[in-house]
Amino acid sequence: MIADGAIDKGSVTTVRRVGETIRRPGGAWTSAVHALLTHLEAVGFTRAPRVLGTDGAEEVLSLVHGEPAFSPWPPALRSTAGIGELGCWLREYHDAVRDFRPPADACWQGQEDDWEPGMVIRHGDLGPWNSIWDGERLAGFIDWDFAAPGHALDDVAQLAWYAVPLRPVEQQRRAPIDGDHALRIRLEALCAAYGAQPAHVLDALDGVQAREAERIERLGRQGQEPWATFLARGDAAEMAAERAWLRSQRTVLLGASGG
Repeated sequence: MIADGAIDKGSVTTVRRVGETIRRPGGAWTSAVHALLTHLEAVGFTRAPRVLGTDGAEEVLSLVHGEPAFSPWPPALRSTAGIGELGCWLREYHDAVRDFRPPADACWQGQEDDWEPGMVIRHGDLGPWNSIWDGERLAGFIDWDFAAPGHALDDVAQLAWYAVPLRPVEQQRRAPIDGDHALRIRLEALCAAYGAQPAHVLDALDGVQAREAERIERLGRQGQEPWATFLARGDAAEMAAERAWLRSQRTVLLGASGG
């Protein structure tokens, strides 16, 4: 956990802890994200930061107690129970956000689609690095800056991509999770906890990877951050390679479930 008074610099933003609060730079999207988090608090969804206000150019959020799942992953996340925790959290979040209607003037960072009925507001950055663990318990997800309208299954796909992880061997070893059998079991556990079909999640992930690579190329070449940084470090090319790997492994990952 970030120490009181300390500063933590991520790949996109820098935050600092002040007592039981987290202070982070605001943006054009901050009011929309605050509306979302306020809705979650109102409906009793507790495993997300609470909005405490603003302080000048910074937003003020409640501190989510625990440790982020940086590499190497903690034992809780490497377990089947841990991947199931993620699936349960996402199902609970989608149930909590289903009735949320964004403000008419909502601006979301990197928004690609206008909200319409049938969509949810996706978290948008569902990687282990944003999951906070209190021992074996998932305390919640932080860093909601990339929240935006989208389809619920795309959230499941993104979570599977980074937390199963549905990635080539080099990225798997960072977890560390090894072997086709382990990946298939983890995918099945995530989908069972959420209530989705593995084949549908793989289909959604193929689309997520294609759209995200295209967005990095387009916005990165326009000089928009953080996509310019993503493009410079080779994320678009890496995503294309991961998409090819995922297609080559589909039969293995689905096993007897087919699809």
